Amino acid sequence: MEIVINCVKAFLVGGAICCLAEILIDKTGLTPARILTGCVVLGTVLGALGLYGPFADWAGAGASVPLPGFGNLLARGVREAVAERGLLGAFTGGLTSAAAGITAAMFAGALTAVLFRPHEK
Repeated sequence: MEIVINCVKAFLVGGAICCLAEILIDKTGLTPARILTGCVVLGTVLGALGLYGPFADWAGAGASVPLPGFGNLLARGVREAVAERGLLGAFTGGLTSAAAGITAAMFAGALTAVLFRPHEK
């Protein structure tokens, strides 16, 4: 039963985050790229302040998969790397912590391109 509750919570939280981004796209003059960048920056700021971690622990994949979760991952990676390596960690921590996710996204994109042969319409 706990797994069902976690799935429902992740669906609702992730859907709410995406819904808020969609409302911003529809109701403001902001471009989707600016809104997506704002989501990453918001996650980074909330992660740096220590607010996003407890939220992500409660919401699970609903908070860790959307773009604010990526920003939180970057902030956490930088924070941990600075604690271990000092100032150099500020430059390497974010990329080190996000490397697996970025690699998976690039691999999935390349595989999709090979399998479905995209073309101009």
